Amino acid sequence: GMTAACATDQGEAVLTLTIPMSEVDRAILAQEAGGFARVHLDRRSGRILGATMVAPHAGEMISEMTLAITAKLKMSRIGATLHPYPTRAEVWKKLAGSYLKAGFTPPIARIFKLFLNLFSRK
Repeated sequence: GMTAACATDQGEAVLTLTIPMSEVDRAILAQEAGGFARVHLDRRSGRILGATMVAPHAGEMISEMTLAITAKLKMSRIGATLHPYPTRAEVWKKLAGSYLKAGFTPPIARIFKLFLNLFSRK
């Protein structure tokens, strides 16, 4: 896929998210918590533009992102995919969770709160 700089040069609005492998339970259990996984997303659509993984066993885990980039998938599809636990590849699901949190901005939170208040009245 693309790097953030390459995507920006092509006019994409890029959101880059990184999760250290020290936050992945399987990597911690195996005492191989060095490294990270990173994704570059289209900020507007959430489509995966590129990914980087620097960690032990990275070659066994990067294929999920290779497929996602080739199929032009959005990060939300990765988040909706079941990932066995505990595995190192769970890092992709954690990145999807970070993406969803990044989209939950204060204005969206206010709208959500208004919506809930409207429907919770008796």
